[in-house]
Amino acid sequence: MVQDTSAGKSSGTHVIVVGNEKGGSGKSTTAMHVVISLLKRDFTVAVLDLDARQKSLARYLENRENYARQHNLKLSMPEVHVVPKSTLTTKEEMDADEIERFNVVMDGLRGQVDFVLIDCPGSDSHLSRLAHAVADTLITPINDSFVDLDLLAQVNPDNFKVEKLSLYSEMVWDAKKRRALADRGNIDWIVMRNRTSALDAKNKRRVHKALKELEKRVNFRYVAGLGERVIYREMFPKGLTLVDFRDADSDKMTMSHVAARQEIRRLMDDLKLPGWNESAAAAAE
Repeated sequence: MVQDTSAGKSSGTHVIVVGNEKGGSGKSTTAMHVVISLLKRDFTVAVLDLDARQKSLARYLENRENYARQHNLKLSMPEVHVVPKSTLTTKEEMDADEIERFNVVMDGLRGQVDFVLIDCPGSDSHLSRLAHAVADTLITPINDSFVDLDLLAQVNPDNFKVEKLSLYSEMVWDAKKRRALADRGNIDWIVMRNRTSALDAKNKRRVHKALKELEKRVNFRYVAGLGERVIYREMFPKGLTLVDFRDADSDKMTMSHVAARQEIRRLMDDLKLPGWNESAAAAAE
């Protein structure tokens, strides 16, 4: 049974969870750009990576730290924690162990940082469910295809209308109910469509239509995500993002870089995180 002793404590710390149950959707790239965007605005941020096997986000940040040290750069870094799955024997023991270790980390971060970003594994797990239940903002990236849309709902093959919610959508609804019972809090669920092509296509329009219909039925916010750009993947070995590219990379800015930076700015505005608009106004003065 999923339980969380941290829920209900007013701390001023906003919890962002990046999660779905499918890999390859640009989850860690999205998480990294959100983290560095917040750090650039002088927010304090901690990262909690729940995928101890892959550690995609933690590895991204390790690359960043190494690159900064090797090139004598001052790059903003969050506090990083990794919580692995339990190795105990029974399910009851494993669940209790994971609840305790998850809550110890979260209790230590609440009130100490402005934001905690939790990166979930690309599969269903007890730790992932714990994270979803404490989210203030839940970001679910999906690729621009009906394969990824199936993560949210089943679609009629003839008219592409939504017929049935998926197990993941039902899990998010369950997390919303648990959160409301715990502290009357609300989870702002954001579905972002990643890796979209610049070219218009019939499939692209159909996915968009299905998502707009599902947005009304499931009560999430559907926003544009990151386009299909090689530059996002090229920056992983250096641990860099488009947010700090100009200050930390010797390569020249291209039109792809400029367009990607605009995507990041638009995404951060669409997330509507607490204090973001105020920090934008202060930065413009």
